[in-house]
Amino acid sequence: MGHPTRDVDADVVIVGAGVFGAAIATALARQGRSVFLLERSLKEPDRIVGELMQPGGVRALEKLGLRHCLDDIDAIPVHGYHIIFNDRPVTIPYPKDDFQATTKQAQTTTGLSFHHGRFVQKLRAAATKEPNVSVVETEVDGLIKTEGSSQVLGVKGLTAGKRDYFFAPLTIVADGYRSKFRAENSSRKPVAKSKFWALELHDVLLPAPCFGHVLIGPFSPVLLYQIGTHDTRALVNVPDGLEAAQAANEGVLQYMRDHVLPQLPPAVQPAFLESLDKGRLRCMPNSFLPAVPSRVPGLIVAGDALNMRHPLTGGGMTVALNDVVLLTELLSPSKIPDLHDASLVLRQAKAFHWRRKRHSLIINVLAQALYILFAADDFYLEALQQGCFEYFKKGGSCVDTPAGLLGGLIQRPLVLVYHFFAVAWLSVWALLLSQPIWKLLITLVQCGGVLLKACWVLFPYIAAELAR
Repeated sequence: MGHPTRDVDADVVIVGAGVFGAAIATALARQGRSVFLLERSLKEPDRIVGELMQPGGVRALEKLGLRHCLDDIDAIPVHGYHIIFNDRPVTIPYPKDDFQATTKQAQTTTGLSFHHGRFVQKLRAAATKEPNVSVVETEVDGLIKTEGSSQVLGVKGLTAGKRDYFFAPLTIVADGYRSKFRAENSSRKPVAKSKFWALELHDVLLPAPCFGHVLIGPFSPVLLYQIGTHDTRALVNVPDGLEAAQAANEGVLQYMRDHVLPQLPPAVQPAFLESLDKGRLRCMPNSFLPAVPSRVPGLIVAGDALNMRHPLTGGGMTVALNDVVLLTELLSPSKIPDLHDASLVLRQAKAFHWRRKRHSLIINVLAQALYILFAADDFYLEALQQGCFEYFKKGGSCVDTPAGLLGGLIQRPLVLVYHFFAVAWLSVWALLLSQPIWKLLITLVQCGGVLLKACWVLFPYIAAELAR
């Protein structure tokens, strides 16, 4: 005998109760929409990314009325970045930000880092408290479509062995980086050329407490940041095919012992080694996926299912939460009184694709470009890497503006282009000064190569973001 089925309906079905899904469920419910929030497992997630929120993400949470979800999770303030380049440090604090000032004096902006799962559970709890939200633990395994048409009418899932059908005029898919349903809207697939291997360290004193640490040197970049009073996350970037991390060379574990451990700050090394000895290494692919416009009536793909960037800069949640703010505005009852108006919903979804570029393009492109620079593997990239470090050392706007871009506080893409090429020209100048006069002709050719490499780093990612 088959299991019984159940048909239920609402205004919106949301697949995935992660950061994006849980936040937008609450936001839409507060507009008076009825929402089904569907999640495969409502247990606390245990992930190694989504642990550092930029100030721009905190601001988005405040706009959504969800700032309290960062309370009581042992979150650690983050005041910026501390970069250690070949044992030379430079600190990049977030800039003072006038829009947060409650007085005439601007206040310093702050991000937060935390255990990802604790934050997600607070977002889910907030959604559960909304009378218009029904949270269901179910394995969504298919979309329901109009016969003979691509229009999505809802989803089907298995709930404790029972087949359920959830109907709504709008389905929002936010089922993460391994999305089952991304292909319904686009043939693009995530591209990953490296992985982050993660360790959790205990009771470590970092060189600059309350700053995210980026270590750069004769190894792939390493990130260190606190995620709790006693816990610190270490993320080691390992490019695909890295010879020193191959099985023939005893794998990633030995690579960390031989190549990463000696380069860490001395105070960090004992805890890093202890965590290595425990052997609980976990990894995540560092994916890049440009967003595409919504093309399917009744369906919007969002979150990591829509758009990903290298997690080096910790910008993912900031993009997602700003997306929630924007999409909630575009779907508001004042703009779409009836979500059954599929053509109007689709127009608003396409508007979402272009308007989100204001906040997403900078974070996405900057994440990819900085990763290429920080993982430099040729002469020209190393010249740009050196120029980037020297640029930060200048201080003033050479620090404040890049930090504002990283933190999701500055949403003007041309500012990114200006500062990136300011770094490129400084790299060229430093290269000219470092070479003897008799090498001038060769050096000028190399300088041209540095500028071309800067274009090669930046413009393909901008083009990918702007492509239809």
